[in-house]
Amino acid sequence: MSLLELLERELAAIHERGHRRQLRSVESPQGAEVTLDGRRVVNFSANNYLGLADHPALHAAAVQALATEGVGAGAARLIVGNLPAHRRLEAALASFHGAEAALLFPSGYQANLGVLAALAGPEDVVFSDALNHASIIDGCRLSRARVVVYNHCDVDDLEKRLAEAEGRRRFVVTDTIFSMDGDLAPLASLRQVASRHGAFLVVDEAHATGICGPQGQGRAAELALPVDVHMATLGKALGVAGAYVTGPRTLIDYLVNRARSFVFTTGTPPALAAAAARAVELVASSEGDALRTELRGHIESLAAGLATRGLLVPGTGHTPIFPLIVGEETRALAATEFLLGRGIFVQAIRPPTVPRGTSRLRVALMATHIRQHLDALLSSIDAAVSADLLPRLPR
Repeated sequence: MSLLELLERELAAIHERGHRRQLRSVESPQGAEVTLDGRRVVNFSANNYLGLADHPALHAAAVQALATEGVGAGAARLIVGNLPAHRRLEAALASFHGAEAALLFPSGYQANLGVLAALAGPEDVVFSDALNHASIIDGCRLSRARVVVYNHCDVDDLEKRLAEAEGRRRFVVTDTIFSMDGDLAPLASLRQVASRHGAFLVVDEAHATGICGPQGQGRAAELALPVDVHMATLGKALGVAGAYVTGPRTLIDYLVNRARSFVFTTGTPPALAAAAARAVELVASSEGDALRTELRGHIESLAAGLATRGLLVPGTGHTPIFPLIVGEETRALAATEFLLGRGIFVQAIRPPTVPRGTSRLRVALMATHIRQHLDALLSSIDAAVSADLLPRLPR
């Protein structure tokens, strides 16, 4: 049997399980409305929480950097690719978070791989929340440390496991907002437990940066909570691409030397770095405050609407992410297509992204949605419930 025949067989098995994925064609800039597969729809699937992905100020910054620094970095930053746009962005990020220094990575996935594998090794133990992002899971694996998975947001379970597992160094790693559930990690309690057991706290603020805390600095800043390692992304609320770590200069210098996904990769294109620096400035401004206020209003409105319909998952309603739990994969796919037929795009999320039996529609809000968008979403949800595609939650 040829390689292609083997792959076709595997694809057929993936399709049979309801797990096969296919790319959709988006033919417009990202926004509250997009042109998807040739038709205009309201977009409730993007992580573009503040609507910055098509902001004219970011356009202008990118164009200027193209003119002055070119298209590509040309090499890894430790060779000849360390451009002014990178240095300006890292300085802006450090200032934004009140840190000594920052380090830019091309993506959030690369940041988590690089940081976790650089900090932990075979003699260490990493304690990871059961619903952490795949990039955290893979970073833990790549580190070759012993990985102990604690129950989702269960501080008592974490404390028990910390008391049982010994290692040279111990790290507790968590998302601060969980991407598929929209709930919040109990950061204050995690900090207390980690400190009590001599463990370092590593947080991924991917879905919190820009929308939580003073000037959008994140959930840890909102709680005035010190963490040992702070990671965040530029491709969600900040509307661009890439990721970063902020912290003491010693930490950043160590990562420059040991984070393989930084050392051995070409630097971020300067236009993206320049646009991200402009996004940081905008997020920290009065315009950013206004966008966060608008987003909070949408969150409260949708939470109230879902609660009255018996569809608000407990623990959610505080962030822009709302899971509508469906259950089976094929039913989730059918629900997505049903809503799409009504001009509403909410992507079905299936295993292995979420646990088996919890396939869902993941609703993501943007500050740039308007009242009519939310009304259309709730009306379409009502129709999907009537069509027995969205079940109400058990009371």
